Amino acid sequence: MSRQQRQELDALLRNAPKAQITTVEQARADFAALFDAQAPDGVAVRETTLAGRPALEFTPADVAGDAMVLYLHGGGYVIGSPRTHAALTGELARRARIRIVSLDYRLAPEHPFPAAVDDALAAYRELLDGGTSPAAIALAGDSAGGGLSVATLLAARGAGLPMPAGAVLFSPWTDLTLTGASIEEKLGADPIFARADLEGYRTHYLGAGDPAAPLASPALADLTGLPPLLVQAGSSELLLDDSVRLAGRAAADGVDVTLRVWGGLSHVFQHHTALVEEAGEALDDAARFLAHAYRTAAAA
Repeated sequence: MSRQQRQELDALLRNAPKAQITTVEQARADFAALFDAQAPDGVAVRETTLAGRPALEFTPADVAGDAMVLYLHGGGYVIGSPRTHAALTGELARRARIRIVSLDYRLAPEHPFPAAVDDALAAYRELLDGGTSPAAIALAGDSAGGGLSVATLLAARGAGLPMPAGAVLFSPWTDLTLTGASIEEKLGADPIFARADLEGYRTHYLGAGDPAAPLASPALADLTGLPPLLVQAGSSELLLDDSVRLAGRAAADGVDVTLRVWGGLSHVFQHHTALVEEAGEALDDAARFLAHAYRTAAAA
């Protein structure tokens, strides 16, 4: 990536309207307007339901095989939807040549923790009950959706369900105690967040709940028995340590984990394939990881 591309993306993000968590309704509207983009050409999108929740299904024209991804969008558990993430999810579907179902899980503060985990676990359970092999399922998510993906794996493990083939995590928010050193060290370098932003999302999601609870902060949990993980992050984000510490904990617990950090890039840079070449590179990396994960799980 050229220095000019980095600088242009940084300026775009710094100047973008911020979704302030003062009025939840306005924050959701602002975020929806900011990420008003469609899936790429060649990817069909249809409305569906999964475990009683709305969802969007993304199917590329050249879809290969029956494997699929359950996608969990970001937004601090408060804002966002499958539609705000249609460009990112559709681009991953296109590059991986795979069907993706993006779940519209319940949001806080109307539905606080653990509602999102309950919805994601119910969706995964319904896929299994419908006859889809766990070896043909992967989870993926960005930001809060990345943390939610790991929490869903933990909840599935606790429920005695088989593990999926793997999980792809884009800049996952995995430590709601907000104790990662990068939250302070990357202040100013991060063009999107300040600590107060994270605190606002956390308050809406957890209320008076324990931020160190395993399903709230999976980076602090026992990750033994989880499937292979791919963790991607940018070096300029406040939540960098959420990725680094999650990967370290996973490795210590015997999980096959790959961590890749792109220098000079920000939170969920994979959204911006039209602006920085590394965004497409990261999605191609995720596509290769998924293909390998499915093959490995099927052969096990």
